[in-house]
Amino acid sequence: MTPFEKRITAQAEDIDELGHVNNAAWVRWIQDIAVAHWRAVAPADHVEAYVWVVIRHEIDYLRAVGPGETVTGRTWVPDPPKGARFDRHVEFVGADGKPRVRAKTTWAILDKATGRPLRVPPEVAAPFLT
Repeated sequence: MTPFEKRITAQAEDIDELGHVNNAAWVRWIQDIAVAHWRAVAPADHVEAYVWVVIRHEIDYLRAVGPGETVTGRTWVPDPPKGARFDRHVEFVGADGKPRVRAKTTWAILDKATGRPLRVPPEVAAPFLT
């Protein structure tokens, strides 16, 4: 499967007192790339009907990123969903190709109208598994 990619440049507000991207910014970027992937791949009627919520993040911080540095985020869904959940992998690499952050996140799908979780419909999962 081909990962979805998005480039992100660290802004002043992303930098912490140690001079590198703050952990909270990484979490925001993980969510941003996941949402961008959903909106890029899912049909409009799926985006209208469903919303995804994070239920777990596992993040490995490997190398620091400083102000003005650009990383390429890559995300993919390696396996079919389990009930209402699926795991998403995210990796951010620098211009040198070395990973800065790797994450595995677990998301659950909710019906927007009811706010309740549901089994991931096969037609919703299919575009992410090709």
